[in-house]
Amino acid sequence: MNLQQKLSAKTAVVGVVGLGYVGLPLVLAYARAGFKAVGFDIDPKKPEALHRGESYIKHIPGEHVEEARAAGTLDATTDFRRVSECDAIILCVPTPLDHHFEPDLSYVTDTLESVVPHLREGQAISLESTTYPGTTDEEVVTRVEAAGFKVGTNLFVVYSPEREDPGNPKFSATNIPKVVGGITPACLDAGVALYSAAFEQVVPVSSCKVAELTKLLENIFRAVNIGLVNELKVAADAMDIDIWEVIRAASTKPFGFTPFYPGPGLGGHCIPIDPFYLTWKAREYGVHTRFIELAGEINRSMPKYVIHRAMEALNSRGKAVKGSRVLLLGLAYKANVDDMRESPTFELMDRFLELGAQVDFHDPHVPVVGKTREHMNWAGKESVAWSKEVLGSYDCVVISTNHAAFNLDELAASADLIVDTRNAMAAVATREGQVVKA
Repeated sequence: MNLQQKLSAKTAVVGVVGLGYVGLPLVLAYARAGFKAVGFDIDPKKPEALHRGESYIKHIPGEHVEEARAAGTLDATTDFRRVSECDAIILCVPTPLDHHFEPDLSYVTDTLESVVPHLREGQAISLESTTYPGTTDEEVVTRVEAAGFKVGTNLFVVYSPEREDPGNPKFSATNIPKVVGGITPACLDAGVALYSAAFEQVVPVSSCKVAELTKLLENIFRAVNIGLVNELKVAADAMDIDIWEVIRAASTKPFGFTPFYPGPGLGGHCIPIDPFYLTWKAREYGVHTRFIELAGEINRSMPKYVIHRAMEALNSRGKAVKGSRVLLLGLAYKANVDDMRESPTFELMDRFLELGAQVDFHDPHVPVVGKTREHMNWAGKESVAWSKEVLGSYDCVVISTNHAAFNLDELAASADLIVDTRNAMAAVATREGQVVKA
């Protein structure tokens, strides 16, 4: 049987490389759809956890892993030789920026070096990592053809951008429409068959480049609009206007307006990073993406603004930042998840520490800071306990992420100064001057 026939009969084996926030829900989706799904990761702790029937990502229930293991549809390994067992291989590895805000494709290229030697005829390989237009052609196809395959004839190459939204209860891995582009029409057919087997809706596009730019557009749209509202927040604060009230009022317009909300900076693997993949690629064509770069500059400046507001608030109480005890509420980059990637809270902690403050954090989803690429100095630091006594012992409490688990009434009853970057305290009874919005 060919690939499409195997997918239709659910006898195909689907491999997913990279078992993080994108790869784990994806490999579980195929396992739950009745396929033999094999997850690959260089970190042995992840396959070991899956073999025990455990999830290591908080918003992904362990029961889903247990069910797939009990059904015999889920396996996981660090042995890339097993790529040859798979009929389709989906790559879900990080694509960060380097210190010059230029693409770092080392995870993609290193993964391809591990995968390509074990490919065989008839397989499909799909890249899901967010990247600049042309990556699939330049990096995947080049390596596959150098290994002796003819793309579109005896091996099929596609690109399908991940659209995960961790912690969003409305959307799972499979009910978000799946955009797919192929190198050739035959590749596109293979990609549509691969993703139709597990996803409710597949959106085919004319090329991998179109699919690559689609993902960038989605996140650039958000980054630019968040940059706009962050800039307006600073202007509104200077005019003594509550930007959150302005957004609520503007949101009553039934057309022509989409609400975006300010914050302490951008977090997650997508919005702070993805726009710069297009900026970098556009320079190759002599194009200057001014909107993208300006939005990035504004969003990267927001932690500094939060620090400035906190300093002003402490000064108004006769206290300097140096020597003050500061508590950050929320280390994860968004509410109700344990995802710390690119979290602006790290920069807030760094800046407070540089200014001489004693810095702690509380996050029920992140009991201890794990290893990160850019903030290794915080690795191993533990979340402090939540209690009225603990909250009251700090000179300043900064709400950087508004987790539902926070008891905001208790916070208001305990903390002397609250710097609120998320408008979390809007509906909570507080004392005059107790809350400073930032």
